[in-house]
Amino acid sequence: MAASLQGKRVAFLATDGVEEVEYTQPREAVENAGATAELISLQPGSIQAFNHLDKGKTYDVDGTAADADPGRYDALVLPGGVANPDALRSDPNAVRFVRAFFDAGKPVGVICHGPWTLIDAGVVEGRTLTSWPSLRTDLANAGATWVDEEVHTDNGLVSSRKPDDLPAFCAKIVEEFAEGKH
Repeated sequence: MAASLQGKRVAFLATDGVEEVEYTQPREAVENAGATAELISLQPGSIQAFNHLDKGKTYDVDGTAADADPGRYDALVLPGGVANPDALRSDPNAVRFVRAFFDAGKPVGVICHGPWTLIDAGVVEGRTLTSWPSLRTDLANAGATWVDEEVHTDNGLVSSRKPDDLPAFCAKIVEEFAEGKH
């Protein structure tokens, strides 16, 4: 029996430059499991997604990191892309929003370049995770252990490397989000 996320709220934190499939497929997975998903970003309006270097669709923002209350959400997803996490990690409100999930022990899913934001939130030290390979040194310098795995779970933190890992990532975030706080 598939895990149910009925009654749960999942925040997706992303901005312009998000890798489209790393936003759309996890969102579809949590919604199909019964969760309500909301897109939180740096500014109101919409964000521009990308398919590698080509523009994808735009997506309407449900709230901003400055105004969103992390207490309203049961879990968080940080999609990748290169420009997206680079912008998020530079925004104090986005960093605060991310850190609040870890402080509360809530599950978090992160893929590709998404861990850059985790580094700036100060939440990777002592953890084991995976990412796009070019983040290996950044994560090690922040005190994390990097592994080259399709999906890795560390006490509620689910990480994956790239779009090819999405089937495993989506299944694992649904499972971890259903378990709740860790």
